[in-house]
Amino acid sequence: MKNYNLKLKIFRFCIVIFTFAFCILNLGGVAAVSMDSSSFRIESASINDAAGNKTSDNYKLSDTLGQLAAGEFSSTGYIIKAGFQYLHSIIPFRFSISDISINFGTLMPNTPATGTTELTVYFGAAGEYQVTATELGKLRTLNEANNIPDTNCNGGADTCTDSQAKVWTSSTAYGFGYGMTGNDIPSDFINSTYYRYFADKNLSEAPQIVMSSPNVGKNRQATMTMKANISNVQAAGSYQTVINFVATPSY
Repeated sequence: MKNYNLKLKIFRFCIVIFTFAFCILNLGGVAAVSMDSSSFRIESASINDAAGNKTSDNYKLSDTLGQLAAGEFSSTGYIIKAGFQYLHSIIPFRFSISDISINFGTLMPNTPATGTTELTVYFGAAGEYQVTATELGKLRTLNEANNIPDTNCNGGADTCTDSQAKVWTSSTAYGFGYGMTGNDIPSDFINSTYYRYFADKNLSEAPQIVMSSPNVGKNRQATMTMKANISNVQAAGSYQTVINFVATPSY
């Protein structure tokens, strides 16, 4: 029998970029409050005199008050999010993967094998989040002499790419790929028969989004189903690759 093992290493990155803008407003003849330090001076016609956290038995409110121009403002080279608390996340960003090692066991020709892992995201900011995935080369033997190619799905009109899922149901369609079901997945994963192949970092292919949403949410879960199918001429050996996931929130 033939043993083909897929080992996955997971890299988690959480990139949070905060931009602070200090505006100097020269308002002649208007009463203002001046704020100074060794690094900056802010002159403003608005006094934020009632900001803070308020609570009762039934609610919790965190607010600012007194802003004259709350909102998002942008131009070439900058974005200002002023006034209300754009950067106050009510749900801290978290990303987890349930199973970091997928083992297909013994692969039999024309008998597809699958393995699954759960991706879970908590997100509560004003922007959006996304999770991308890439493979670090094809499923291959340790000496890299042999590999299992990326799937083309069923082929013909159902030929998939790394960014477009297509139906993969044929037992004579060979290769390695993945499908997605659950929350916040790309729309081309119409149902559980739709698959893509992973973008290959070794070929400088761009990582592809597997989950994304602008909506605040807790416990957003998607199931990634990895699938391998081999022909009867596939060389014997132990095959493996690494899938790299990157989860990124924006604020």
